[in-house]
Amino acid sequence: MADRNPERLGRDLILVNSPLKNYDLMPRLNNFTLPTLGLGYIATCAEAAGFDVDLIDAESLGLGLVRLAELINERRPRWVGLNLLAPTYPQSVALLQRLDPSIQVMLGGHQAKAMPAAILADPRLPRVDALVLGEAETRVPRLLQHVSQRASLPKIYWREDGRAMMPVVSSSNPEWLAPDLDQLPFIDRSFLPQDPYSDAGVLESAMVAARGCPFDCSFCGAAVSANPDVTIRMRTPANLLAEMDQLRDRLGVQRVRFVDDLFLANRKSMRATLGAFVAAASPIAWDATGRINILASAPSDLIDLMVSSGCREVALGIESGSDRLLSYIDKKISVAQTLSAVEKLCRAGINVKGYFILGLPTESRAEHQETLDLVQRLRCLAEPLAGNFRCSAFEYRPYPGTPDWVRLIHAGYSAREMLEYDASDSAQIPADRDEFNFSTGIQFGEVPVLEIRRNLAELMRGERR
Repeated sequence: MADRNPERLGRDLILVNSPLKNYDLMPRLNNFTLPTLGLGYIATCAEAAGFDVDLIDAESLGLGLVRLAELINERRPRWVGLNLLAPTYPQSVALLQRLDPSIQVMLGGHQAKAMPAAILADPRLPRVDALVLGEAETRVPRLLQHVSQRASLPKIYWREDGRAMMPVVSSSNPEWLAPDLDQLPFIDRSFLPQDPYSDAGVLESAMVAARGCPFDCSFCGAAVSANPDVTIRMRTPANLLAEMDQLRDRLGVQRVRFVDDLFLANRKSMRATLGAFVAAASPIAWDATGRINILASAPSDLIDLMVSSGCREVALGIESGSDRLLSYIDKKISVAQTLSAVEKLCRAGINVKGYFILGLPTESRAEHQETLDLVQRLRCLAEPLAGNFRCSAFEYRPYPGTPDWVRLIHAGYSAREMLEYDASDSAQIPADRDEFNFSTGIQFGEVPVLEIRRNLAELMRGERR
């Protein structure tokens, strides 16, 4: 592995994005993963505070656990930090077991926040010196000053002499848990091996324009009910433009992708931000995630503003072709709104990427077919229009901390079984899509898992025709 910055060794901290699989044992399939912006922010803030930090994105680099452990042990950092996610948790555990026992361990991420007590009690983890819940940019530099700082910082737990230490620490400083986004330094992209990245010859970078989400989609780890501590914050247009200008001037970036949930979720903020892009004559094109209910009712002048400000593609969480299921997962949209939003965007020349979930809890066979039919209907709808439509479909996976997780536990499903991710039948899956290969193997609706996988593969083969 070649470092982007060979002078950066991470003597104080090495942050690790664990691989989706142990690539010592099986081939890596997917050719691209989005950059780990959360770890990038933490690394940049720690470096700005004067610490020697590095970030190893083992997934993007296709590193196996043996080589990954060797890299970390060779550098002997004071701390190693991992973001715990349900699909990568087994790899994170296996990695920590291979590390020099003198290296202090800090853990964060969705799984840390959803199941802190279970993680502290997990006997497979050799040590847990700091379990950092929530946004960590301001607290990690304090931890790096000295491990004793953990006792005075909110939402940091640890294991000591085999006991879980979970103190309640109150603080009047909101920056510990909800830093001002405009005051954070822009991510040092040398921490991210796949950013900027080339998309059909266009150099693109990922950005976050906001944090938090006011919606409560039952399957989503960002659901508001699962994150009552998260303050919803938007970056100012001036701050966004400053980062975009820096990406263009320093790295030659031509397009950015806003990966947060809120960039196109409020008409007032859309007008302010997109109007600022137009006023600044920004040459940077952009993609973003959008809310269907907002875009379906958006007036034509707002759609025109999206076009004139450089919008190329909008990703929509469509999820299902069943209105009953959409209500069940608290999506706050309807199939009719999806059709309206896709038609408006494609007619204006904006491409649409639709996300779909097959096998949602309580999904009937008829509702499963409605989702498959909606994909074809949207393809046909966009065919004569200026914008294109494409789909990205996934097999349903429950995640700890989500509203679905709570419902499924109450319905009698086993937490242990829902955390056991196995490889799907790879013969049915397009060869460059590793993310399809994660499944609990549990049937949550009427359609058997193997049939869901066949339909999933057929949908994605349709994208290649």
